[in-house]
Parts: sequence; structure tokens; C-alpha cells
Amino acid sequence: MSEFSVDGARVVVLGAARSGVAAAELLARRGARVVLSDIRASVTDAEDRLSGAGVTLELGGHRKDTLARAELIVLSPGVSPKLPAVDRARQQGTPVISEVELAARWLRGRIVAVTGTKGKSTTTVLTGRMLEADGRHALVGGNVGTALSSQVEASSPDVIHVVELSSFQLELTETFRPWIAVLLNLSADHLDRHSSFQEYVDAKARIFANQTSSDAMVINADDPHVLEVARGSRARRLSFAVTEPLDEGVVVAGNSVTHRTGSGDRTLLPLSAVRLRGRHLLSDVLAAAAVGTVVGVSPEGMRSAVESFAGLEHTLEAVAEVDGVWFINDSKATNVVSARAAMECFDHDLIVIMGGRFKGGDLQDLAPALRARASTVVAIGEARARLREAFGGCVDVQEADEMSDAVRLAFAAARPGGTVLLAPACSSLDMFADYAERGKVFKAEVVHLAEERAAR
Repeated sequence: MSEFSVDGARVVVLGAARSGVAAAELLARRGARVVLSDIRASVTDAEDRLSGAGVTLELGGHRKDTLARAELIVLSPGVSPKLPAVDRARQQGTPVISEVELAARWLRGRIVAVTGTKGKSTTTVLTGRMLEADGRHALVGGNVGTALSSQVEASSPDVIHVVELSSFQLELTETFRPWIAVLLNLSADHLDRHSSFQEYVDAKARIFANQTSSDAMVINADDPHVLEVARGSRARRLSFAVTEPLDEGVVVAGNSVTHRTGSGDRTLLPLSAVRLRGRHLLSDVLAAAAVGTVVGVSPEGMRSAVESFAGLEHTLEAVAEVDGVWFINDSKATNVVSARAAMECFDHDLIVIMGGRFKGGDLQDLAPALRARASTVVAIGEARARLREAFGGCVDVQEADEMSDAVRLAFAAARPGGTVLLAPACSSLDMFADYAERGKVFKAEVVHLAEERAAR
């Protein structure tokens, strides 16, 4: 089979964020005539780089004539494949693929691909650290860290690419074939873009589509949706579970994470090594350990990585204690299931800052956790009225226009010994560039509050 080539081809990349810029630069290095299109009027942080690489920038909207002339269209994750101009190009026979599909066609190393509704970043980063601790050459990227296109030049047969993948990145894959595919969990998410939960699930299921019996899948046996999706896969299966009893798989047994097989149990690492809070993050540790088991990582490598891993920024991140009140940043909790898992890490005296651009799901799923643990929700962003309607009967709901107001309202409602938790259950795109900016603004406002209190 000949290597995929774009030499001399007219290629249009839609979306000039991190992945789109990396794809455009990669395509230009491979000889394509590249146009990078974005709806923004300016992308000043990348314009000089792109010009130097020979990439033509078209800003202020996606032009129909440019797409009509394209021989290949590559979509960044943030660009919907349902755009009318993209649809027309596809109907004319123009191939439309994702940035991940593009990059994977040129990778020489093996791929560990991680997807799911929540826990992707934690699992991906921890898996990479386990491989590195065991002396493997691992590159972490995709939806976390560097775009996969930026790893192509560094790819070699001894490299293992550990890649976090969203439904947006997977839905336009065609030949993408991971050596190990990881499906963590499935629940309603991104329904502001996917037309149904089934469409979202179908996008996630693309992770298994091209695997064969020489590949492996790591799946969460605690999640019925995951088991259903994995049923048709041809890959070898290794399950993991925190609660479901398994005869074979990676489980919690006594005080250890254990690989259970028909020939006996093998201890992978002690639970005392895990520094992460919450059952859902323990599940991510088991997933990473399961990948390590497939790769052949030693228990010593697993334990070393887990012991030194205190979690990711914006994932149940302890920010500061102000007058006896702890502030916790879980800005990555951008859907209902993630927000609920964050709340369930605390027993009582909880104040939750929630809101943003609602992505779908059932907010009523949060009501029991709020009723049992929280006294107040501080609602921000576009979803404020929706949150008041959903939770006004079980907790006090206050509204804030800005994050600075939200932090101060939450602090005023909190009691010493209590916790203020940012768990938005929504995307950030109504007020912020992304969840990371939202989390950083939250942390900055907490620091300002602490300084104000200390100055009194």
C-alpha cells in the first residue's frame, strides 16, 4: 500500500486553533497547497508562523469557492462537519477528514487512543507517565497537550503515541486504527452539536472500527453503554472495573489494584499510592493500569507514575483555603455526569458554582447530589435561568454575571469547614475561550479574595 500523499494537492483546513494550525503546517511540509480558514477576523498568535510555512490564511468566514476547489478538507475538532459548505463539498466527492485521521496516516509509532465522556485527560496523561516510568518512549497528545499532527515528524517505530480523542475528532476518521483503544464511559454530552445521544455514541465507537484481532481494547465493565458498544469489536479485550466483580480484568482487590486472570491475581499497585480524589478518578487509574498491562509495563513503573501524579489542572484541583473555606477547581466538569462525580467527592457543606453554555443531558440527575450535600448553587452564563428552574426547589440558587461575583457570592454562602466547588456541567464558550481559561479566572478570583481577606 502506497503512502498517503498530498504533494501538490489543494487542501483546505477549517479552524485555526491548535489542531488546525498543526495540521496546516504538517500539510505544507508534505507539499500541499494549503489554505487555513477561520471564522475569526484575526489569529495573531499564529499568523507569522503560518505565513513562514507557506500557508494561506483566509479569515472572517469559510468561503464557498475555496471549499469548492479543494481536493481534501481537514476539519479541526471545533468545526462541525454539518456546515452547509462542508456538506456541499462532500456531496461533490471531496474527502473530508479530521486532523487526527490526517496525522495518523503518517505516524510510524503505535497508537494508544483514549476516549469517553469523562476522565480522558487524566487517563491519557497518567498512561503516558506509566510508559515513561517504565522506560518507554511515549508522546502524549490529541485533545490534551500537543496536537497529533505536531507529533508526526518525531514519530518512529519505537514511539507510543498516547492520544486523547473527543467525539469530534473521531467522527471523521476513516482508516484510523489504534493498537490499543480505550473506552472509559458513555453518557449524554455535546448534544448541542450531535443530533442525538446515539450519534454521539456512534462517533465514539469509531475508535474500534478498524481494529483487528492483533489489536487490544481496554473497556470499563462498570458502564453498560461501553459494554454494548464494545460487543462488536474484533480486538482482544481487557476489562477494568471499580465495582463490578470480574473473573478476569483489572480490579480493586482488598488494598490493591490487581490484574485478575484465570491463573491467579497479580498486584499492580497499592491503593495507598493513588493521590486522586473520587471513585471516578480511581476508575481512570485502573484504565491506565490496564493499558500498562497490555503494553507490559512493570508494577514498579505503574506505582512510580501513580505515586507522583497529583492530578491535572482544572480537575478537582485544590486552589486555596480562605477563612476556613476550601475552593476547588473542576472546570473540566463540562457535562452533567462529570459535575455529579465531582460533587459526590464531598459529603456536606458544599457550594457549587455552575453554568455556562448547556450541552445537553438531564440536569435533574444532579438534584440528588445537590440535595444531599449542598445548600447553594451560584449560576453563571447562558444556563442561569435553566439552572434556577432545575434546582430552585432543592437548593438556594443565586445568579452572578461574572466569575468575580460568583466567587464572592459562593464565599458569602459558605460556612467554615465547607467547600466552594466550580463544577460547571456546561461548556465555557459563552464567557471564556475554553475550560482552561474559565478555571484560571476562577483561581485568580480566589487569590484576589484571599488577599482581600488577609488585608482586613
